[in-house]
Amino acid sequence: MSQSLPLPPYKKLSGSLLLFSPRILQVPMSANHTPSRSKPRIYSIGHSNHTLERFLSLLKEHKIEVLVDTRSQPYSKYAPHFTGEYIKMELEKAGIPYLFLGKELGGRPEEPEFYDSEGHVLYWKLANSVTLREGIQRLEEESKVRRVAIMCSEENPSCCHRRLLIGRVLTSRGIELDHIRGNGQLQTEDDLVSQEAQNSLFEQPEKAVWRSIQSVSQRGPRQSSSEH
Repeated sequence: MSQSLPLPPYKKLSGSLLLFSPRILQVPMSANHTPSRSKPRIYSIGHSNHTLERFLSLLKEHKIEVLVDTRSQPYSKYAPHFTGEYIKMELEKAGIPYLFLGKELGGRPEEPEFYDSEGHVLYWKLANSVTLREGIQRLEEESKVRRVAIMCSEENPSCCHRRLLIGRVLTSRGIELDHIRGNGQLQTEDDLVSQEAQNSLFEQPEKAVWRSIQSVSQRGPRQSSSEH
């Protein structure tokens, strides 16, 4: 039996034991630290509208050894070749194992308590959930023995929960996150943070709540999006 991994320091707020604060600046992805290649490292990728051949070539180019699907619903209306069972079969043909962790790490949970009144997903609540923490632990364990990439649908990680939710939790646990972009480039988290700061497009108000960018409804029709 594997030993449980230590959790990050918690914050006690309003009488509740929380690992993460609702306020987004309590869990920053800082551009001030120096990345180290000795740190644990996980990769992220969005399938976007890539052909299957192009997607597989990106994984092979970056020597990915296991693909972790973090979509709540593993299908795509506009790219049906990324439906869970099909992409699993094609990945395994290419020698890359497929692991579905959409239940643990998906960005659109079924439980209504993870949504605010406007339909935004409350990432801070998800980050404090046992289910997500179990998914994070599974990622950590996989990354110790294999080169892992987490997948969602959006090419741009800046607007995808694989970075805004999963990436923040990983960063808080000392794990580096690199992003495989559609053009084949590997973009580090620090590079992305610096780019956003220069463009001033992703500034958050000081008291912004850590939640999904878009409003989604847990009762609405399932669609392929970065919020999955």
